[in-house]
Amino acid sequence: MGLALKHIKGGNTVIDAQLNIGYESSSGFRDAFSKIMGTAPTRANHLILKAAWLDTKLGPMIAIADEQGLYLLEFIDRRGLENEVKKLIKILNAAIIPGETNILKSIEFEIADYFDQQKFVFNTPIHLIGSSFQNKVWNELRTIPPGETRSYLEIAKSINAPTACRAVARANGANQLAIIVPCHRVINSNGELGGYGGGIVRKQWLLEHEKIK
Repeated sequence: MGLALKHIKGGNTVIDAQLNIGYESSSGFRDAFSKIMGTAPTRANHLILKAAWLDTKLGPMIAIADEQGLYLLEFIDRRGLENEVKKLIKILNAAIIPGETNILKSIEFEIADYFDQQKFVFNTPIHLIGSSFQNKVWNELRTIPPGETRSYLEIAKSINAPTACRAVARANGANQLAIIVPCHRVINSNGELGGYGGGIVRKQWLLEHEKIK
């Protein structure tokens, strides 16, 4: 479906996108698209969100936004991406279609600058969709400067919840805005990298990349 988004964004028709990714059946393609994105590729209901494909040095990412802010930015092969998209659709009563918004244009430029080491700070408006506790954690993550790391315990203490390390780790894992909300900058207290939804190799690369600046 990520490939389908790329084809449609590039100006191909839905039928061309369908055939390019190997679906001979139009109904099968629509069903697969709807399963992941919550709507058929030619129409949508409820709140309409736009999805775009971003190519990066660490592999393709998907960005989902409206005209006010970015809801999701993840690597296409992230563990549990389909569930993240489904949760977003359910919470917002939304449908997602390939397209473009000013927010998507903004994050595309900023992600390109990030990987070219031009800028490690993001100004694209975002939506944080989570509980009060999750939002506290995510906002705290955004205060970690590029090139630095924090432990889960340090994050817990900084939000006045020193016994909530596991809850901090869960909130960290539930982050839907990779790189912008820098969950990759959180490591174990013993200095080990810990987990990362996009994969440990990517986490290591991002941390090394930010140290060069």
